[in-house]
Amino acid sequence: MLAQATGVSRETLRFYEQRGLLRASRLGNGYRDYPQASVLLVQYIRNAQRLGFTLTEISARLPDIWDAPDPAQKVMEVLQLKLQELDQRILALQTLRQQLAHEIVQQCPLLGERTQAPATCPPGWAQQ
Repeated sequence: MLAQATGVSRETLRFYEQRGLLRASRLGNGYRDYPQASVLLVQYIRNAQRLGFTLTEISARLPDIWDAPDPAQKVMEVLQLKLQELDQRILALQTLRQQLAHEIVQQCPLLGERTQAPATCPPGWAQQ
């Protein structure tokens, strides 16, 4: 049973199947029959999720990995791309943080650019 072999619930396996990540045939009794490679596939999906990949990302990249002459090399390429994406997001968040820190020292950060007359915050706004 795939659920026991991978440590995920049957509901999770059905969800993966609905998303097109897994394929199963049906036995005569109606039970799902997953190919032996499904254990590795579920482990890959769980590890990819743990590393921050969404199911949409996993689904989009999975065919390239399975069809690659060297799947391990293809996985490394996918991980490198994800790392670059994370670095870009971190940089964007650091920039946003700097902007917010700058606005905090202003008299009222929600009023935007200062004019010649000093801006005042709306009533009830707690000034720093």
